[in-house]
Amino acid sequence: MNLHNVIRLKDTTFVDVRSPQEFRDGHIPNSINIPLDVIEYRIGTLQSLSKPVVLCCASGNRSHQAYQKLREKGCHEIVDGGAWRDVYIHQM
Repeated sequence: MNLHNVIRLKDTTFVDVRSPQEFRDGHIPNSINIPLDVIEYRIGTLQSLSKPVVLCCASGNRSHQAYQKLREKGCHEIVDGGAWRDVYIHQM
């Protein structure tokens, strides 16, 4: 399934891996904020979310890092969405 299709699914959960301040400055409606520096410690939270989970950040760098960390820890129902603004545009 490609990213565009995953973004448009009704049950997709969006996880923004930017800092709380960046998240407060703007984010995808109904997304949750789990910063990159704590994401691997929040695997239990991620596993309890509706699937699939789309990771996003400011430019795509941190979401890709989060994706790699989580894949290494066995999380497979995650997608690297890249920049949150791009994900938001494709969600509409």
